[in-house]
Amino acid sequence: MVSTKPDVPTSADLAVVGQRLVISVDAMGGDQGPAVVVAGVAAAVAANPDVHILLHGDQAVLAPLLGKRPGLASSVTVCHAERVVTMDDKPSQVMRHGEGTSMWSCIDAVRSGAAAAAVSCGNTGALMAVSMIRLRRLPGVGRPAIACLWPSRNPGGFNVMLDVGADVKADPQDLLQYGMMGASYARNGLGLTRPRVGLLNVGTEEHKGRAELKAAHDLMSGAAAVGGFDFVGFVEGGDIPSNRVDVVVTDGFTGNIALKTGEGTAKLVGDFLKQAFNATFMSKIAALLALTSLKRLQARIDPRRVNGGVFLGLNGTVVKSHGSADATGIEAAIGLACRLARAGFIERLAARVASAQAAGQDTPGLGEDTGATP
Repeated sequence: MVSTKPDVPTSADLAVVGQRLVISVDAMGGDQGPAVVVAGVAAAVAANPDVHILLHGDQAVLAPLLGKRPGLASSVTVCHAERVVTMDDKPSQVMRHGEGTSMWSCIDAVRSGAAAAAVSCGNTGALMAVSMIRLRRLPGVGRPAIACLWPSRNPGGFNVMLDVGADVKADPQDLLQYGMMGASYARNGLGLTRPRVGLLNVGTEEHKGRAELKAAHDLMSGAAAVGGFDFVGFVEGGDIPSNRVDVVVTDGFTGNIALKTGEGTAKLVGDFLKQAFNATFMSKIAALLALTSLKRLQARIDPRRVNGGVFLGLNGTVVKSHGSADATGIEAAIGLACRLARAGFIERLAARVASAQAAGQDTPGLGEDTGATP
């Protein structure tokens, strides 16, 4: 099924099928079942014809679903795994007994070099636990983080926010590393030469906030030069979708609440608009006249098109899709994994960690991304 060599490969070593980029996908972990994952895979392959998918799950379940899509035969290889990590499974249990599950198999494909990146919409805690065990942290990284893309007023349309749920705790050194990793992600994923990084707080004044935030503020200010980013200081919740900042740094507890609040608000606004335009005959006419603008707004705030949080700080690229993602969301997550793999994102992170340590930095800076030097 996959090779078992223990070393994490570089991009040049990654297995290819007919010169295609290989992405590993967990077919069994989502709330909506493998049929939706297969539909998302089909859409992703159509949009990325140079990609081959390793689809991990129960052969007996996946074969009929793939049989309905004969066009996928040359682009998908099923990697049989009978067991499934459920949303109720505890990460500690999965760490001890997860071998043989579709999630474990999905991550192992990246570890062995059979795939360039992994995508799963399964249990977040379990996925991070398995990724930590099988891929290990980059040397010098204290806590991995999950980064997400947030619709914003910036020209590129998105900001990066992390951590959004990998760990509820974060000390000043962790927050500094999040800033370094987020800046690297912004350079590779959004094409920003020098990202602006802000630290989420209850106010922008330097005297506000908890002691660890003030300490992180000083660390990030001093590390901006070596990290290749501009530190804008403290930012507030209203700045998350603004054009004042490109990367928003916070702990996983706060970040996850902000993320779920944003998703819920976007859905609420969409539902309210539907109700308003369906209220009367005249409002329905108005909706028809504004249809193009409404579709543009829907696309701009649709959380599905930015579905996919990236695990940063590991020896491999792992994209965590939302558990309730539909086919559009799965396609978006696979597309994100493809972009990061093509950019050699993990190699750039590792190179910066190594260079920072060699230079004697107290806390490693992560990111590079001009393509000239690591």
